[in-house]
Amino acid sequence: MSQLTNFEEKGLDTIAAVATPSGRGGIGVVRLSGPETPTIAAALLGHLPKPRYAEYLSFLEADGTAIDEGLVLYFPAPHSFTGEHVLELQGHGGPIILDCLLKRVLKLGARLARPGEFSERAFLNSKLDLIQAEAIADLIDAESEQSARAAVRSLQGEFSKLINGMVETLIALRMYLEAAIDFSDETIDFLKDSDVRKKLNLILFEIRKIKQAAKQGALLQEGMQLAIVGPPNAGKSSLLNKLSGQDSAIVTSVAGTTRDVIREKIVIDGFPIQLVDTAGLRKTEDEIEQEGIKRSLFEIEKADRVLYVVDATLMPLNDLESLHQIDFLKKLSLKKRLTVIRNKIDLCSEKANSRQETYFDVINLSIKTGEGLSLLKDYLKASVEYNGALQSNFSARRRHLQALDNAEKALSDGLQKLVTYQFPELLAEDLAIAQNQLNEITGKFTAEDLLGKIFSNFCIGK
Repeated sequence: MSQLTNFEEKGLDTIAAVATPSGRGGIGVVRLSGPETPTIAAALLGHLPKPRYAEYLSFLEADGTAIDEGLVLYFPAPHSFTGEHVLELQGHGGPIILDCLLKRVLKLGARLARPGEFSERAFLNSKLDLIQAEAIADLIDAESEQSARAAVRSLQGEFSKLINGMVETLIALRMYLEAAIDFSDETIDFLKDSDVRKKLNLILFEIRKIKQAAKQGALLQEGMQLAIVGPPNAGKSSLLNKLSGQDSAIVTSVAGTTRDVIREKIVIDGFPIQLVDTAGLRKTEDEIEQEGIKRSLFEIEKADRVLYVVDATLMPLNDLESLHQIDFLKKLSLKKRLTVIRNKIDLCSEKANSRQETYFDVINLSIKTGEGLSLLKDYLKASVEYNGALQSNFSARRRHLQALDNAEKALSDGLQKLVTYQFPELLAEDLAIAQNQLNEITGKFTAEDLLGKIFSNFCIGK
């Protein structure tokens, strides 16, 4: 779909929402956007405020009594965040006051905004591209200073400039190819003279550079899903507590203590990790423990990486290969998602270290003494190629990486076809596919259901 599809239909109504978090606070903000905003403002405030000037006014009920009083900002279309008439009411942050004010605005003709609808209208009105709109949500949800700074850089258009530059390069190459096709009877060899292969290789090189930077940006924003699994009493919950720095999970000598999934978020050098501690994997007749094990297996399927914790006193190094015979571990090792943690090396007089086995990596450590934990943290960053080069990063998402992968594949296929068959028509088709993939990132070419999915995850009022 094009960026402006059906916006006239979507923008007929005026939306309103509380734009500040729920709960008590010194200030609460109610935001409006849409064609009826000036009429609603006049009825609520007694007159339409001067554009882009802050006024201190009373917010009035229908009978003229004051609901509250505070600062008012009015932004006429198209010079506003959404591109529509926008009004912001900054009153006191009590939930009852904000609820009364919102009800009054709704009675005057607005409707309650959907999650992300203000940002969606800004996108549909070409005030933001899709990368910048997503960066707003990323900035709000940032869990580290690094991810917040990366989101700001995306909001300022750094990622968009790179994608738009690649699109312009592809368009220029497509135009040259079209000329080669249209004038195929001429004696001039367009493909040879323009050195299309060299241009394609340069484009592929640039896309790979952008993809690597986007991968770092996605890691900053979305992080890693890390599942901690293994047999009972191996130290899974202790590892969760040690990494998170708090006693989130109960640790006892009784096998099967953890029966449900426990989640904690940590940040290592700006790299966010969602830790998931799971029930010990063993055969049991306990119905509750069986349900916990079932949930553990579900979390294993979703995780980016699985740490399988074993007791080093019960699992010598020469026995590790036997773990590959366990069905679900075999699947993980084949997908390179498995790391074995040999805990309790302090009881074996072993040193902390890491090693590569045939089917998985192994880290020897002691959760009790802390020996080897820094080794594990460095390993986790290295496993996803997180390099900590934060100043050059922008925020990105997995959908961006997928689109870049698809664009790279299309260009690689086109180059191979050109080398093999020497037909510019085949290359032109792959160039068009690559261009559409890049345009999906910025939203110039985007499916309706993708937009719905993206904006539904935003805050209400944003």
